Amino acid sequence: MNYSSTHSYRKVAIAACFGTFLEWYDFLTFATLAVVFAPLFFHASDPNTALLASLATFGVGMVVRPLGAAIFGALGDRIGRKPVFMITIALMGIATVSVGFLPTYAQAGIWAPALLVCLRLLQGLSAGGEIGGSAVYLTEHAGNEHRGFKTSFLQLMGPLGILFSTLQIALLRSTLSPEEFLSWGWRVPFWISIVLLLIAFKARMALEETPVFLELIKNNQQTESQLLNNFKNPEIRKRMFLLFLCVSSSGAVLFFCVQVYTSIFLKTTVQISATLVDQLSIFSTVALLPLTVFAGWLSDKFGRKPIVLSGLILGAITILPAFYFMETQGIAAKSGNWTSLIIIAITLVWLSGILALVVGPQTALLAEFFPAKSRNSAATLPHNLAAGWIGGLLPFIVTWVNQCRGNTIAGLWYPTLFLATSALIAIKYLPETRDTLLTS
Repeated sequence: MNYSSTHSYRKVAIAACFGTFLEWYDFLTFATLAVVFAPLFFHASDPNTALLASLATFGVGMVVRPLGAAIFGALGDRIGRKPVFMITIALMGIATVSVGFLPTYAQAGIWAPALLVCLRLLQGLSAGGEIGGSAVYLTEHAGNEHRGFKTSFLQLMGPLGILFSTLQIALLRSTLSPEEFLSWGWRVPFWISIVLLLIAFKARMALEETPVFLELIKNNQQTESQLLNNFKNPEIRKRMFLLFLCVSSSGAVLFFCVQVYTSIFLKTTVQISATLVDQLSIFSTVALLPLTVFAGWLSDKFGRKPIVLSGLILGAITILPAFYFMETQGIAAKSGNWTSLIIIAITLVWLSGILALVVGPQTALLAEFFPAKSRNSAATLPHNLAAGWIGGLLPFIVTWVNQCRGNTIAGLWYPTLFLATSALIAIKYLPETRDTLLTS
């Protein structure tokens, strides 16, 4: 099949993106419901302790992502990109549907959080193989022209996953009483994932292996221990570190600040009503979608490095003042001041624009950083290590530092300093990859 045609590439992109959307939807529905899960699954007289436990459980799924990346990334270089896709999506779907049938703490005691943690571990392993590997798969089909724009659509799947989850939860909250929602309504998003799983699985069954991997097979260039070989090669090692710090970690920090922590912050710290926060989250997520594609297009025109670097610098400069601003405006918003709500919405769009600058070119960058033979394993491990250990733990770390310091925004110094450090290193060492040939 000739994937250079627009029709063929669109078919591949839709199937790959839908599967990744399902992965993100499944994985991040937990984050959307973190505040709800706190009293349902964790026994604690202090609401803050229960919230920390819920966020830590969310973080567990992120922490094991590098293990999934190591396992499935190496498999992707050995047996192909497509078979790994099928395994990861099935694993994620089964784990997510099972969350919808879990007993609560009131029903099963300590077994409730224990089972929840086990399912989060399975979700994390699956996400580790999917997220990163899907970027390699799509980019290898994209060819050498307009890769930033064509592959930027994959980055929409995370925001769309959150958007779909948030819309469902907002609809459920508006149609169910609070008692009904806490009793069974929160389970509905997890039950729905089984329908999405069947659609995604069927779509992926029709996909072909990437032309780049087929060429590797033809030339007998696969290896049984490519992940280990990556660490033996100093140039690949260096690029894995730069990908981890300057691209993937920074993108993860911004993603979880903008797409996950803002909702938690507005609901718990500012104490704006959950319904209103969900509406603000939907608005900012919708704004993020075209901004991400625009950033991918900009990276084709001006290069990957200047676009990513601008996002790192702007993030380091404005995260702290943006959250401080939202907190002060939130106080006025609770008294019915609509101007303050508009200002909060504009602030969220600004943060979304910064996030887009880093993640828009990210899909293309993941593949362009490495030679074809080592691409899947070399890209997926640092990318998932960054998302899991840096990004995934961010809501927990920021909340914990806030509570320790007795300050509502003290923890945001963590992402601020991280982005500033990444920007300084990127200025000197991050390579430009826009013109890389993927077959080499």
